[in-house]
Amino acid sequence: MRFYGMTRWLLAGLFILVFCVSAYAAEPARPLKAGMIGLDTSHVIAFVNVLNDPNKTGDLAEVKVVAGYPGGSPDVAASAGRVDMFTEKLRARGIEIVGSIDELLKKVDVVLLESVDGRPHLEQVKPVLAARKPVFVDKPCAGSLADVIEIFRLAKEHNCPCFSSSSLRFGPEVLAMRTDPPVGEVRGANAYGPCSLEEHHPDFFWYGVHGVEILFTIMGTGCQSVSRVQTEGTDVAVGTWQDGRIGTFRGIREGKRGYGATVFGTKSIATVGRSGGYETMVVEICKFFKTGKPPVSAEETIEIFAFMEAADESKRQGGHPVTIQSVIEKAQKANAAKAAAEKK
Repeated sequence: MRFYGMTRWLLAGLFILVFCVSAYAAEPARPLKAGMIGLDTSHVIAFVNVLNDPNKTGDLAEVKVVAGYPGGSPDVAASAGRVDMFTEKLRARGIEIVGSIDELLKKVDVVLLESVDGRPHLEQVKPVLAARKPVFVDKPCAGSLADVIEIFRLAKEHNCPCFSSSSLRFGPEVLAMRTDPPVGEVRGANAYGPCSLEEHHPDFFWYGVHGVEILFTIMGTGCQSVSRVQTEGTDVAVGTWQDGRIGTFRGIREGKRGYGATVFGTKSIATVGRSGGYETMVVEICKFFKTGKPPVSAEETIEIFAFMEAADESKRQGGHPVTIQSVIEKAQKANAAKAAAEKK
């Protein structure tokens, strides 16, 4: 009789356990709660339109923006003149506006660092990385190569998933040249794009980064040196890759401007233009938030910014070639000196 009573209680407990597990499994997974830092760019509106669309499906359905921290840079017109406008637009969409990054981190699972000014990115991302919240850093990754290197060093130190990219990388035509190039093996590429300047950023960092990202998506890593030529209305950086391939970026400052590249392959020559919108990149961001696997490596992003820094150094040297390794080492030394000074 005692055995029967014990068996009855065991069966009842087993039934409850199975019921609870089944109920939990049947419950749909909640979307990851995303927070935005820096509400001073049109990207925040574009991204919210995609991520908070009630009809979204697939990977997009697994992330939702719930909070934002305005930030803003008073000495950058593109920021100071728009931060209030974009903040109010997000508030009207039901997104909670908070007063600090620390407050934001308490409310979210993942972070989109959107500040249009790259200079504060390092300081803004530090608490995010320390909290180990996966983070996407919008372009430009930072306001200097040294800061870019430090961001990814801290991401590695904290074991926190992090990546940065321009949306131009994920356009279907451009991406195809990386994944399955119709021209055969890529021998070289001439990329181009708008290249407006902003006084607080290195020349290519502000807007030229889009075209340089196209170039590296097509060519891959391995650039060894960069030389730069300037003519009226145009700025050209010529990169030599370790296997002898040549890749160029033409920054256009005047006239009608678009994005694209001419790609030279073993089978044919082809041109690619801008294709797709922000949604293609946002899908990749959502996949990254779920898996923790960045679609662009830290090494490639660092090389992209080293390319642009080497182009600036070449300009200072009258067009002489400047190696990628030399500007990376210079930036690393600057970071080491800064860290040593902070310890004193």
